[in-house]
Amino acid sequence: MRYRLGADVGGTFTDLVLLDDDGTVAVHKLRSTPDDFSRAILDGLHSLLAREGVPPQSVAEVIHGATVASNALLEHKGALTGLITTKGFRDVLEIGRLRMPRLYDMTWRKPRPLVERFLRMEVTERVDARGQVVTPLDMAEAEAAVRHLLEQGVESVAVCFLHSYANPSHEEAVGAILRRLAPNLFVSLSCQVLPEVKEFERTSTTVINAYLQPVVKRYLASLEAGLREKDVTAPLLMMQSNGGVITAASAGQKPIHIIESGPAAGVIGAMRLGHRAGISRLISFDMGGTTAKAATVEEGRVARYAEYEVGGELNTGQTLSKGGGYLVRVPAIELAEVGSGGGSIAWVDKGGVLQVGPQSAGASPGPACYNAGGTQPTVTDANVVLGYLNPLFLVGGDLPLDADEARRAVTDHIAGPLGLSTTEAAWGIHSIATARMVRAVRAVTTEKGRNPADFTLVGFGGSGPVHAAGIAGHLGVRRVVVPPMPGLFSSVGLLFADLEHHYVQTFWSEAGKLSVEELGHRLARMEEEGRGALLREGFPPERVEISRFVDMRYAWQNFELSIPIPNGELTAQTMQALTEAFHGEHEKTFGYRSQEAVQVVALRLVARGVPERPRAPERLLMRARSGSRLTRGARRAYFGADHASGAAGEWRDTPVLLRADLQAGPQPGPLVIEEYDATTVVPPGARAWLDEWGNIIIEMGG
Repeated sequence: MRYRLGADVGGTFTDLVLLDDDGTVAVHKLRSTPDDFSRAILDGLHSLLAREGVPPQSVAEVIHGATVASNALLEHKGALTGLITTKGFRDVLEIGRLRMPRLYDMTWRKPRPLVERFLRMEVTERVDARGQVVTPLDMAEAEAAVRHLLEQGVESVAVCFLHSYANPSHEEAVGAILRRLAPNLFVSLSCQVLPEVKEFERTSTTVINAYLQPVVKRYLASLEAGLREKDVTAPLLMMQSNGGVITAASAGQKPIHIIESGPAAGVIGAMRLGHRAGISRLISFDMGGTTAKAATVEEGRVARYAEYEVGGELNTGQTLSKGGGYLVRVPAIELAEVGSGGGSIAWVDKGGVLQVGPQSAGASPGPACYNAGGTQPTVTDANVVLGYLNPLFLVGGDLPLDADEARRAVTDHIAGPLGLSTTEAAWGIHSIATARMVRAVRAVTTEKGRNPADFTLVGFGGSGPVHAAGIAGHLGVRRVVVPPMPGLFSSVGLLFADLEHHYVQTFWSEAGKLSVEELGHRLARMEEEGRGALLREGFPPERVEISRFVDMRYAWQNFELSIPIPNGELTAQTMQALTEAFHGEHEKTFGYRSQEAVQVVALRLVARGVPERPRAPERLLMRARSGSRLTRGARRAYFGADHASGAAGEWRDTPVLLRADLQAGPQPGPLVIEEYDATTVVPPGARAWLDEWGNIIIEMGG
């Protein structure tokens, strides 16, 4: 029997899913180990294989969704990094695009640059936008800059010269100096990382790659060594932010592609679910222990940004919400992310206002109810107080809870200072967390010209099914889907992703004056590179699929939209069709079309390896776990006021069911549905049942 393992590391839990060729799934969920995230993976893998009696040699593939890159950025724990750039462009990182997410907040501060100013070195050289050398590279200056950085003890160096996308010779010369003087130094050249116009975006992305490279390479080397010690010889693949997977070696070279790998896996899983269930438009909502993420799938396809920011209050690629984080210009699934998860800490600010997050209790010490040293109230503690979560345990009994500690934390830190009852305080925490997540969903729907009421919401993650129906009610969404194994769904999504390579190349032209021959020549070179990469990774030519895109914009705009290029030969008619498709997408996204000339800015290409057998089985069957303490019953749960109907908030006797109990047909809310990995809350006025694929369907009332 052949097995594939998906390993998703979150801020609170590490989820492992073992899938065999027949679609049978064995799962294991355990607390993350923030001091070394690979330890939880290796310990969990050992326990899972031993419990299921699976020989380690039978594991044919390990796919990992990692937080190591994003954590290093958010916590400023990357490598000491230097930057070598064109004379006069030393401060590009600090100048940025002069955008602020809070225009009238005088206390807001930009994130500090990842490279300190004394480590940013200028070198005399200049290439113009056509690739012509205007000022030759001063080799003596370049070598002096390298020696200065080495004296400062840098571990990694980014090299970013003006217009190197058009002529990389100067960057390559500095790269040769670095290899000669410091063979073991990590080096990132912008001509290799991002051969694209826009000096700030290219500099920021190259610096982030250099900043993360040593951290990610060490982590992956440690994980691979640990797998070998466990006799698992399967290749290690990494989930990319764009929804595909790459080899660990490729991820180590370009860690910018795995910053949002965990959230992307859940969206891919939701997309596959939509294909199976015939849902063409869905909102993927993933709430874990630290953050909540939202994305959309339209017409069976995920949307991707050309760039996004990490570290802001609301992480998103939307052009209207920039300036609050570190900009990464690589393809990534369109996600909006907020610091609102089950472990998000509730607190009262100096003005006496209740706040939730973005600080998180994480895996250690965790929420107060974990009774592991945490004393601050979290969203999970509030949900225990409200009766939504089992007051005795989570994870089928593997994680004991202390409901008294949850009530004490909410009472002492929130209810007392605000003069509220414990119930009111807990409901306030729950409601504010829901409102923050509604904001994330609006960022990928309303702010893009989409009406969320036209979508189905797919809720998953350890905490997602608790809040999914409440979010749907705020947005006017009529139907919620909770997939099987919702708390482990991102790990399942890892196993559904294909191996992909994404490429980009600047290509400036007015659409009406574009040379179709030159366009075809550029795309052919990119396709050759993509096919070669997949061939080296074991995919023969007949199992390579190519998708092509063009970035277009109106003249004088600063932001582009990516339009798919149809298969087949490129002709003048092709360009006319692409221009009309751009007009339509612009109108759908921004509400208007213009008479301005349309410009082509860049070409994009995705090379995908087509697997020999479908990566998503026809049906998933979860193996029964021995020792589970889940039982049916009832408990008191609190449901807040319904402003639409005027009903006051009240405690209600609420049936507690298992997922299989919904096979009998629709059952009215309120309901609490407990599973090994998650809890689903069905509010009053809604009803729930199981579809043919085992998904919980919640139909909202009102």
